[in-house]
Parts: sequence; C-alpha cells; structure tokens
Amino acid sequence: MSQPRLQYFLAIIAFLALSRLLPHPPNVSVMTAMALFGGAYFSNRSLALVVTLSAMLLSDAVLGFHSLMWVVYSSFALVVLLGSVASRFREKISAMAGLALGSSILFFFTTNTAVWAFHDSYPHSLEGLGMCYVAALPFFQNSVLSDVFFTIVLFAAVNAWQRQTSRLRITA
Repeated sequence: MSQPRLQYFLAIIAFLALSRLLPHPPNVSVMTAMALFGGAYFSNRSLALVVTLSAMLLSDAVLGFHSLMWVVYSSFALVVLLGSVASRFREKISAMAGLALGSSILFFFTTNTAVWAFHDSYPHSLEGLGMCYVAALPFFQNSVLSDVFFTIVLFAAVNAWQRQTSRLRITA
C-alpha cells in the first residue's frame, strides 16, 4: 500500500474512532464499518487488527472499561477478518452491507451470550439465555441500522474517491 493511501486510510479510521466519543444513542457506532473497512482495505491483516483494536482501546480509555471487553474486542477482530476475506468484494456495496448485517448478528450473539454466561443478570439456563437475547433486541436494532448505514456510506465514499482518483490519473 502506498504511503499517501495508507495515511488516508489511517486518517479515516482515526476520525471514525474519535466519533465514538461524541454523544450518540446506545449501540449506534461506526466501529463495525471501521473494522470491515480495515479488513477490506489493509493488505496487512495484522495492521488492520492493530489499528482497529487500538482505536477501540484509545476511545475506551475515555469511555471506560468493563469486564467483558475481551468479548467485544474478539468480536471486532472477527469482523476485521471477515472484511479481509471479503476484500475482493469491497467495491460491491450490497456485499459489504450484507457483511455489516452479518457482523451485527455476530456481535449480538457473542456479547449477549457472554453477558448471560459471565454475569448473574439472567438464570444460567436456556430460558435465561433467551431472556438475555430478548432484552438486548432494542440495542440490536440500533446496531443493525448503524452498522449497515455507516458501512454503506464509508465504502461508497471510498469507492467514489478511488474512481475519481483513477480518472484524474488517466486524464492528467
């Protein structure tokens, strides 16, 4: 990856990470879009993981830490890997939107299963697990809407920028 392109992508990710610090409704976040973007556009998977998880860690240092952060971070690491596997489809906005939806579902099940398993908020039974999932549905709605929306906006903007840059090089 060229140095200016890397700097451009790092700037996008820094901006998106800083956006976590702005007031927003619960579970409305750009993090899934950022993780998919890092996975899809960084040829070095390790760099994509480090950048994404570092951005989360820095913003969590301001927002606060909790006992299940390892589950949240693991979920986003999986989203980065999904983005890297799908990097050949990164120009297909519908495919990336589908990955965002799949990522929302992955995050919902991993984090809520962890809440059920490691906290005493719900009975440790199938009924308790179901209660945990049902209680999380309002947050899931926000996650799906924001994950798909921000992924579409981010990938469409980058794709348009790359097409424009390509045209400028050809005509110049």
